[in-house]
Amino acid sequence: MSAESLFGGPHPAHQAGDALADVGRAAAACELCGLARGRTQVVFGTGAPDAELMFVGEGPGEQEDLQGVPFVGRAGKLLTQLIEGIGLTRDDVYIANVVKCRPPGNRDPLPDEIEACAPWLDRQLELVRPRVLVTLGNFATKLLLGTSDGITKLRGREFAFGRAGTEAVLVPTLHPAAVLRGGGQRLAEVRADFVRVKRLLARGAPA
Repeated sequence: MSAESLFGGPHPAHQAGDALADVGRAAAACELCGLARGRTQVVFGTGAPDAELMFVGEGPGEQEDLQGVPFVGRAGKLLTQLIEGIGLTRDDVYIANVVKCRPPGNRDPLPDEIEACAPWLDRQLELVRPRVLVTLGNFATKLLLGTSDGITKLRGREFAFGRAGTEAVLVPTLHPAAVLRGGGQRLAEVRADFVRVKRLLARGAPA
């Protein structure tokens, strides 16, 4: 499949799943930045191609790199529990990361790596077109909102978000790994954020 067909425009909704699969296959061979040299495999994304709710994290960790699926380690199990806590399953949502290959030692992605991966995330946004977008953690939140404010200040709030043809409500929340480190208070905070997300989905329209 050509780059023009991958990035050249939106697909009809009923073709989103096939289009995402095509883009995922193209991403699997991506060597646009240095992260390609250290990966086991590309971790593209998973979930419903027409999901109303989409999650974006920072990048794959060790287990994700091995399995090729985002959020499958301890933090991923907690994310699954939080999703199920608002009456959904992982199959009902779409989960992706800012970068699709694991940074060495789980460090933050570098600017050139983010730039190289941006078209893949944009294409995911364009095809899925979620109504509600949840950023998981400091890094993804700062990047997608274009802000220097930290996650503790931003979490649980609603922001208008527009990118790659997607108009959504963005709700930042804590990264599940930070919740695991932070104990009961952090878990209570992120659960409250997910209740807000549930209310937004029930509302039926972006703020």
